[in-house]
Amino acid sequence: MSDPRPASRPSPGPDLRIQAKELDREDELAVKRAEFVLDDTVYLDGNSLGALPAHVPDRVADVINRQWGRLRIRSWGESEWWTAPERIGDRVAPLVGAAPGQIVVGDSTSVNVFKALVAAVRLVRGEGDGGGSGGGDGSGGGPRVERDEIIVDATTFPTDGYIAQSAARLTGCRLTPLTPAEVPTALGPRTAAVLLNHADYRTGRLHDLPGLTAAVHAAGALAVWDLCHTAGALPVGLDEHGVDLAVGCTYKYLNGGPGSPAYLYVRRELQDRFDSPLPGWNSHAEPFGMRPEFEAADGVLRGRVGTPDILSMLALEAALDVWDGVSMDAVRAKSLALTDFFLRCVAAYVPEGLVESLTPDAHAERGSQVALRCEGAGDVMQRLIERGVVGDFRAPDVLRFGFTPLYVSFADAERAARVLAEVLES
Repeated sequence: MSDPRPASRPSPGPDLRIQAKELDREDELAVKRAEFVLDDTVYLDGNSLGALPAHVPDRVADVINRQWGRLRIRSWGESEWWTAPERIGDRVAPLVGAAPGQIVVGDSTSVNVFKALVAAVRLVRGEGDGGGSGGGDGSGGGPRVERDEIIVDATTFPTDGYIAQSAARLTGCRLTPLTPAEVPTALGPRTAAVLLNHADYRTGRLHDLPGLTAAVHAAGALAVWDLCHTAGALPVGLDEHGVDLAVGCTYKYLNGGPGSPAYLYVRRELQDRFDSPLPGWNSHAEPFGMRPEFEAADGVLRGRVGTPDILSMLALEAALDVWDGVSMDAVRAKSLALTDFFLRCVAAYVPEGLVESLTPDAHAERGSQVALRCEGAGDVMQRLIERGVVGDFRAPDVLRFGFTPLYVSFADAERAARVLAEVLES
């Protein structure tokens, strides 16, 4: 592979191990590692499933044995099960740069993408409760132009694309797949909503959330962001950058557990007109009134649908305790330092030409993973896993290594690069 930083290429061998130890000694987040269930495996797949916070099993045992086992139905009130979606949403909020009262937790990412995208089209068209236009009609005072286009990130995780196709059919829109770089020049008076990923799931490339959101707004449309590969790995700034709607999972960098519920962000100014395509009894203004006609609840509660998945929900709530006292700026600084160091180690250990880095050198364009292209990547990853370095493989030829700053060490990064070199050379 061509050296990403030829001017600072380190010497391979013990020097890098020494550097790793020094970096770990200086790491202010190193104390967080003890709060997770880890072994001697180098776990670099937290961008698929985060590690287990050590206190979660006891908390879940209490939910099962006491709250469900002894209190039973009373736990909806006494254990505050009923308010879990919005309460836990407020725990997620500071991790993505949102004020309280704008995030509700529940359902899967896919379901929340559907809610957000359809609602965005309805908002722009003035079809939400209260009427009005979410982003203007692009007419400049002339005849109203019907907004009938949804733009979707062409490089998106497949499910987002499938959901966008369905949302377009439901709303009578045409669907335009574009790369994020193509979006600003393609926006027009017919654009209703734009669905984008904050980071590319294959390469880890970070997209320009502030700039793209501003461009979407300038065209009179609404921006929907998928934060699955950035929440918990770097500052997002939803409120600061005026994001309209956002969704994300909680089982990657947020460490909520397999299949833990996703979340939906609705900017406060849009909440009174947010018209969910999935109204349910939990989003009703009077959920126990059992009235046949639907009346939406106030605020972000409109994003709820059915009965919350309490076991997964409360496991997530417990897992979020590891974020107490953690600065997202510190998380971002360590993420960049880890990925920089890993790339340096790969450049030092791996013979040139065996791997190609797909990860941007520029920090402003990098998420918290490193993607390397190599021949026989699937077999290479399997051999890495057998030797105690766990990442993952994306067809046809990409090795992905996710760096979760709360528990991945610099020693992990050095060892992973060293073992990768040994596997490739063998």
